[in-house]
Amino acid sequence: MNSTPLSLPLLIVDDEPAVLRALTETLERENVHVVASSSASKALALVKEREFSVIIADQRMPEMTGLEFLVQCKQLQPHASRILITAVLSLPTIVDSINRGEIFRFIAKPWLREELTTTVKNAVNRYELLVRNEALQKETQRLNTELTNANQALELQVRDLELQRQALNHANQALAIRYDHSLDLCCRILTTYDPLLGGQTKAVVEIADKMAQTEYFKDEERHVLRAAAWLCDLGLIGVPRDLLRTFRANPEKLGDHERTLIRNHPIYSQTLASNVDARASVGEAIRAHHERFDGAGYPDGLAGYAIPWTARCLAVAVVFVESSLPRQQAIDLVLSQSGQALDPEAVRLFLKVTHLLELPRQVREVLLDDLQPGMVLAGGIYSPHGLLLISDGVMLTPPTIAKIRNHNLIAPINQRLLVFS
Repeated sequence: MNSTPLSLPLLIVDDEPAVLRALTETLERENVHVVASSSASKALALVKEREFSVIIADQRMPEMTGLEFLVQCKQLQPHASRILITAVLSLPTIVDSINRGEIFRFIAKPWLREELTTTVKNAVNRYELLVRNEALQKETQRLNTELTNANQALELQVRDLELQRQALNHANQALAIRYDHSLDLCCRILTTYDPLLGGQTKAVVEIADKMAQTEYFKDEERHVLRAAAWLCDLGLIGVPRDLLRTFRANPEKLGDHERTLIRNHPIYSQTLASNVDARASVGEAIRAHHERFDGAGYPDGLAGYAIPWTARCLAVAVVFVESSLPRQQAIDLVLSQSGQALDPEAVRLFLKVTHLLELPRQVREVLLDDLQPGMVLAGGIYSPHGLLLISDGVMLTPPTIAKIRNHNLIAPINQRLLVFS
């Protein structure tokens, strides 16, 4: 038995004083706190008033049998371990009582000291286990409640991000129909927000697609590279346009807060992209596409091969396109960054495929009166009701320009007019 007294007492009920005293003395020698009663009815009153870890009852008592007494105790204190002492074994009845949970064990008279103490010890262990399990269940429920409350609080904190994500609701709905259409829609959103950003995205996608067609990628990696190329700059739609222009033209003029906003855009892109492609590997590639091979990148400062292979390849395409330099100068820039910002192996792969590409033309915004024959639309023209009038990539002719202007007289075109320089 335990060397220290139990926190809860043990109840013994027997109408024979000598047996009751012998049981009490035997267990008290084992440092057990015992409450003894010679009356079953008085013992029931005690069970209603205080808690016991173990209840022991003799089977043959004048007021009620020990089994009847223990059945009532089960209703009052279901966790208490109940032990029946009997001189006359009715094995089927006792086994049935154990199976139904009415008693934990039975002890046959005359009982042996070792048998009694061992049974009581096991009964105490059972009681403590049940109590601990109940406490754990309550604690689990409490933690679940706290977690629910924390999740609700978190939802309030990300409300600002949710407002930005509303621009992608149409893409999320379209994803259920066709994944590629969702990617195209995301690109259109970027183009609407910033024409240069949209053009850069298309150029990055072209390079990524050429890379993905080589034998250096597994099937899953091919998908990740292509999807990340489409979605890596979605977070920039949360950056003010004037801040984006300053970052491109004079990045040294940015303050710490503005620089942090720019450097966190891969994280915002990862969050927004999860609504289009829930693959964790896509999000990881997007998050890491501005990490540097030498560890000086952002947002997590990853270095070398800790950066996903797809993100290392995507980084080369991004550096090449966002440089806005003539083709050869942009390639020279990529070469100069090999082994520093860029993975040399990814640079070699890039050089292997870029001879198939041309840099995208610059995009500029014009007025309706500025439209001239020979211009090429950088974005489709739609009616106010969303009807496509002229698709992007169309070279303007005098009849086409007349069509646009005539339609504007009937239903004014309220979108931005974008053409390639």
